[in-house]
Amino acid sequence: MRTLILTAASLFCLLGCTTPQEKAMQQQAEMDRMIAEYGPACTKLGYAMNSDPWRNCVVQLAARNDGNRGGVSTSVFGSWGSWGRGSGVGIGIGVGH
Repeated sequence: MRTLILTAASLFCLLGCTTPQEKAMQQQAEMDRMIAEYGPACTKLGYAMNSDPWRNCVVQLAARNDGNRGGVSTSVFGSWGSWGRGSGVGIGIGVGH
């Protein structure tokens, strides 16, 4: 029985591990979802598509509307935002262009 519990615990620990590449892919998928969902509204508000103000609009709308779902992280390093205390946009430390 002890072996079964230890094996199951080890398996759960390994399943929770993600590589930086996997995390980056998850964050990219989240950004793609946000762009598809909120991008058209920001374009209708007059922001030029794929400009910095347009991207800021997308992130702000997502943060406002997704706040009930725990917040939005724009960082590949995870959320530094609300840490489960409601809504917020997580900002991490990243590598510049």
